[in-house]
Amino acid sequence: MSAVFKSLEAAFEPMTDARLDEVVAIECRAYGHPWTRGNFADSLRSGYQAQLLCAGEAVFGYFVAMRGVDEVHLLNITVDPVHQGEGWGRLMLEALTLWSRGQGAQWLWLEVRTSNARAQQVYERYGFRRVGERRHYYPADKGREDAIVMSYKL
Repeated sequence: MSAVFKSLEAAFEPMTDARLDEVVAIECRAYGHPWTRGNFADSLRSGYQAQLLCAGEAVFGYFVAMRGVDEVHLLNITVDPVHQGEGWGRLMLEALTLWSRGQGAQWLWLEVRTSNARAQQVYERYGFRRVGERRHYYPADKGREDAIVMSYKL
């Protein structure tokens, strides 16, 4: 799958160990409590669906998802902060949705920090619905932060 936004051609490619330094650099720019290189390496070893969104040689974003029996759980989706607000997050959600349907999944699930209003808006505009909350789910500067659980019917 590829797309053209703002005169840039973007394409998806599998995340590999060779590109994890780029991924971790984006992760650290995007989050106060980023995934570690080990988190990404473990995801790759576990066979999770892990895709990079690239424009030329540059990584604009990525997602990591875990397949279940009839569902897919989105574990991480990130757009490089310098490219946020340009539609790349929606494009990655579309790619993930297509892949999930191809796997026979009926539902797509995710958690999002209660403080991440921007991401919540992206998910809600895409069609995700709030279905619950996980107390003290994420690490935070002072203790733990709750997560909103969201689902999307495929």
